[in-house]
Amino acid sequence: MHIDELETPFAAVDLDKLEANIAGLQRYLDEHGIRNRPHIKTHKIPEIAHMQIEAGAVGISCQKLGEAEVMAEAGIRDILLTYNIIGEAKLQRLMSLARRTRMSVTADSEFTVRGLSAAAQGEKIELAVLVEFDCGGQRCGVQSPQEAAALTRLINASAGLRFSGLMTFPSNDQTDPFVRETREMLKGDGLEVECVSGGGTPNMWQAHTATEVTEHRAGTYVYGDRHIVKSGAMSLDDCALTVTTTVVSRPTADRAILDGGSKTFSSDLLDLDGYGTIIEYPEARMYAQSEEHGHVDLSACKDKPQIGERLTVIPNHCCVVSNLFNQIHGVRRGRVEVTWPVAARGALQ
Repeated sequence: MHIDELETPFAAVDLDKLEANIAGLQRYLDEHGIRNRPHIKTHKIPEIAHMQIEAGAVGISCQKLGEAEVMAEAGIRDILLTYNIIGEAKLQRLMSLARRTRMSVTADSEFTVRGLSAAAQGEKIELAVLVEFDCGGQRCGVQSPQEAAALTRLINASAGLRFSGLMTFPSNDQTDPFVRETREMLKGDGLEVECVSGGGTPNMWQAHTATEVTEHRAGTYVYGDRHIVKSGAMSLDDCALTVTTTVVSRPTADRAILDGGSKTFSSDLLDLDGYGTIIEYPEARMYAQSEEHGHVDLSACKDKPQIGERLTVIPNHCCVVSNLFNQIHGVRRGRVEVTWPVAARGALQ
């Protein structure tokens, strides 16, 4: 099938670019002796996760149990779940996963550690746990090396658990000092920090500068988007994921309406101007969205699209766009080679 036969709006991935993105980061991390553990929250597609592992990744990262369940069912055998698991129902699902695949998790509180320990003891499982620390992202994570060391000691003393290292997001210039101070505090306990898991796509080409980091988790690199282009980590030509839309109206000389709005592109602006880059008309600006309409300002365009014309858009944030589509079409030189279900789409629990 040719890509022009697909009905719009649809999301497609250029397979040549996808493969190049996977190979490029893997090559860089291999050169610097850093393990690659890509985050599948971007694509949510088991087939792409297998491509990343076949290229050399040691395993994958997931953000939610539902994602991990989908990936384990598809045969992924090494999964890091970078999220605090809270509540009996979720802990039992985690134990079920740990019985059939190699699972590791993160924790940043005594509450979380106690829950993990009780669940692991009940199932007679040893669960690997990393301490999450905050390097300024202001999400989860202990706030000081003192807290990290205390939580490490608690994990080490908790039945059913094994201290497996430290984790943060994003890696930055605060990472190494935090890790070194934590290491120093743990020397007297005989506890080694064997793994330091860092992450991020905007900083992926600087991963080697955080010398304490032993593995890197990047997600968005696999597709690329306007946000990552703005960060300087990728170019527009590197972006593999696009959304193809159709001009369904030209109400005025300078306004076009596309058949994709917030339910296609999401509402993420991420400090960017507009909601996407239109490849065929880079001067055009998608300045607003309704649920099913993309509002495009054409006033800066010398040539302007007509009703019925198809436009290819690089979105602001590929992760949320991927989660809005049931399927992604893999395309090579205009031909659809494969259509992948977004198997972990909506797996938010």
